[in-house]
Amino acid sequence: MPAHTHASTPRALVIVNLGTPAAPTAEAVRTYLREFLTDKRVVQIPHFIWKPLLNWLILPRRSPAVAEKYAEIWMPEGSPLLAYGLRLAAVMNARLTGWQVRAAMRYGEPALTRVVQSLHEEGHTDITLLPLYPQYSTTTTGSVEDAVAALQARFADTRLRLIHDYHQHPAWAAAIAQSIRQHWATHGRGEKLLFSYHGIPERLVRAGDPYAAQCEASTAAIAAALGIGRDEILLTYQSRFGRERWLQPYTLPTLEQLGREGVKQVDIICPGFAVDCLETLEEITLQNAEAFRAAGGAELRYIPCLNDSTAHADALAALLPS
Repeated sequence: MPAHTHASTPRALVIVNLGTPAAPTAEAVRTYLREFLTDKRVVQIPHFIWKPLLNWLILPRRSPAVAEKYAEIWMPEGSPLLAYGLRLAAVMNARLTGWQVRAAMRYGEPALTRVVQSLHEEGHTDITLLPLYPQYSTTTTGSVEDAVAALQARFADTRLRLIHDYHQHPAWAAAIAQSIRQHWATHGRGEKLLFSYHGIPERLVRAGDPYAAQCEASTAAIAAALGIGRDEILLTYQSRFGRERWLQPYTLPTLEQLGREGVKQVDIICPGFAVDCLETLEEITLQNAEAFRAAGGAELRYIPCLNDSTAHADALAALLPS
């Protein structure tokens, strides 16, 4: 495990994830979704058109339904995304010499702005920010870039460094590959191995977003670390929102087609997610698993995210400036 030290200047690391509602209730979900869906990086519709639709149509309809989904996966510590994020920060704090590690959210709490402000007030003048998005997208890391630019202007005496992506980093790919090996050692190998990444609209890729290319590169890097051919992995995209065309193939129809073709066991992992969350624990393990069985499949065997494992902590530590 790499040890990072700095003799004179306090150094800090902020691991940043997307965000989560404070509770599995319609009110809390509405508050969270309003912040998330008013980010121009996420929804690129003029605000004078979008805000009335959001406030009067989308939020009233979606918030209760999304709250029910969160309730199905809520942990004693709260949202899985937050619980695992805080645990991961604690593991990294214990394993990294000379660093203070904090968890923050781009939307919701603990808010990125307040976490950086707190570190600044504690005297940290060198802060590294690591968005927990292995693959870069303008919709995710791009939004963190916006926030960091605003924070840098506010705290001119503090150096803010942003790690933009780590989609092919050997330590990360090796950690993902090892998690797959451990799953196979315990459960045996399924008939198919499927990688499901969060989707984005195709128009963003046509406009230059590197996300799709990085998902493909991540898949190839993990396959190499796993010692299998790229052709032994199916790559799909999940979590489509709205009516426009998103990156394809979509995860759910792919699983349904596999079920109809007689495939009984599929191993599925989500390498675009650093820690488990609504999209993995509810969408994949509940919704998609049920649809796969209904189409004729038997087992959709989910391989968890790296979460708060020491392997994850060490892989992220390998990304840090020396």
